[in-house]
Amino acid sequence: MPWSLPLLLLLGSPLSLGMEDPDFPHLGESSQPPPRACPWRCSCPRADTVDCAGLDLQLFPHNITRAAQHLSLQNNRLQELPYNELSRLRDLRTLNLHNNLLSSEGLPDEAFESLTELQHIYVANNKLSVAPQFLPRSVRVVDLAANQVMEIFPLTFGEKPALRSVYLHNNQLANAGLPPDAFRGSEAVATLSLSSNRLRYLPPSLPPSLERLHLQNNLISKVPRGALSRQTHLRELYLQHNQLTDGGLDNTTFSKLHSLEYLDLSHNQLASVPTGLPRSLAILHLGRNRIRQVHGERLHGAAGLRYLLLQHNQLGTAGLPAGALRPLRRLHTLHLYGNGLARVPPMLPRRLRALVLPHNRVAVLGARDLAATPRLTELNLAYNLLASARVHRRAFRRLRALRSLDLAGNQLTQLPSGLPGSLHSLRLQRNQLRALEPEQLAGLAQLRELSLAHNRLRVGDIGPGAWHELQALQVLDLSHNELSFVPPDLPEALEELHLQGNRISHIGPEAFLTTPRLRALFLRANRLHLTSISAEAFLGLPHLRVVDTADNPEPVLVRLPPKATRAPRVGGS
Repeated sequence: MPWSLPLLLLLGSPLSLGMEDPDFPHLGESSQPPPRACPWRCSCPRADTVDCAGLDLQLFPHNITRAAQHLSLQNNRLQELPYNELSRLRDLRTLNLHNNLLSSEGLPDEAFESLTELQHIYVANNKLSVAPQFLPRSVRVVDLAANQVMEIFPLTFGEKPALRSVYLHNNQLANAGLPPDAFRGSEAVATLSLSSNRLRYLPPSLPPSLERLHLQNNLISKVPRGALSRQTHLRELYLQHNQLTDGGLDNTTFSKLHSLEYLDLSHNQLASVPTGLPRSLAILHLGRNRIRQVHGERLHGAAGLRYLLLQHNQLGTAGLPAGALRPLRRLHTLHLYGNGLARVPPMLPRRLRALVLPHNRVAVLGARDLAATPRLTELNLAYNLLASARVHRRAFRRLRALRSLDLAGNQLTQLPSGLPGSLHSLRLQRNQLRALEPEQLAGLAQLRELSLAHNRLRVGDIGPGAWHELQALQVLDLSHNELSFVPPDLPEALEELHLQGNRISHIGPEAFLTTPRLRALFLRANRLHLTSISAEAFLGLPHLRVVDTADNPEPVLVRLPPKATRAPRVGGS
């Protein structure tokens, strides 16, 4: 998350190094230069840094050199900062007090007055109830996250020309605790995090220089008119997990944000797509709202949109009228997971690459339902109501670029006809498949993963030569079917074979003759006994590394070939 950036930078900075005080008196050997002092138990290997982190300190360490520029005191038990000790460190540039027990009473207002070089201050995970009233003008990054802050003062962040990042998330700030001039004179602030507070409306007078604004997990029900009119540099706006309704936004709320690329309005109470969306917008997240219908005219301004997420709304049969998304000519991905759509929406943008429609009520797939999106590379129709009789034999004819097709959790009794030869992944688990014929898999020479788990397949239902054209298949999942033995003539390229949860009671010496590249074999929860597996079964599998035979009626004896004797065996004996 964006607010973790300062901590990451801090860990990579010189704060873990140390220094000593040249003024500290040296005992003995007066002819030698006096050694630099370092507080007890701290580390000071460098001349400008003192690292006292994670020492369970309860008192501010003495003997810190006045030349220190970087001081690390995080992960201790400090309850207060002595003014006299801190004020003499006039060259200090970085002060890390993260994860202590500091209260506002233990952090006096004058503590930072003399630190005129201070640039980075980290006081996250403490017990502050109010922000420091005065911070030096030199400060660039201030992290006060995860405290109990209820009030900010005008000069906490105001009149700070170098200030770039402010982190106030996970506090108790209400709108009354933020003065209207909180950022006056601070015209360089790019990142502001106010998430997980108690704000009820968007704070006014935010810095016009903002590029990232985090307001998620508040109580915001309204964005006052003009509240974002000056933020023309804003690129990311996070408003998810609030209480926004259509009445809390107007057609000018986002219209001035000419640089906005990411807008997250998920987990609110919106009944429609907001108006006035900027052309620069690339990602719009509207999941978990109450949207019943998408009106095309509201999307005309967002012609540059690439990702539209509408999962878990209330889109029904008429939720996406024909052509509603046509203005989005650059749309790459459309997420419609968990709605009530009965058909694939008609007239989708032609450049669409990913259509994600699981957990809807799609029961029919016609010959032309997908004709408008010939560039699709990913199609997810899992957990709908598709039956084989209602999937047209030419439904996938135009999808010549399709690489991933997910039809899991439907009511299919046979594989659909005319699957694209471009497929790399085909998921058909949790259907009602009873047969597998060679012509159904014909042309799938590029298929690498095939999941047929949780169906009703028996070995006799798999036609001879069914695997013949799957020369690239590496992962085959036949688990939880009704197989009584390992299917013959499996693809030579196979590396991972799932057969768990079947009825297999015997594995003969020729079971894996056609799969010399097999690396992982799963035989868990079958009907295998102590001597069910032939001693020669694995001799031609030099790459085999995992054999799972757990949860069978008896422990199963697994003999791996010599080259694989050091490989792990799961559930074998």
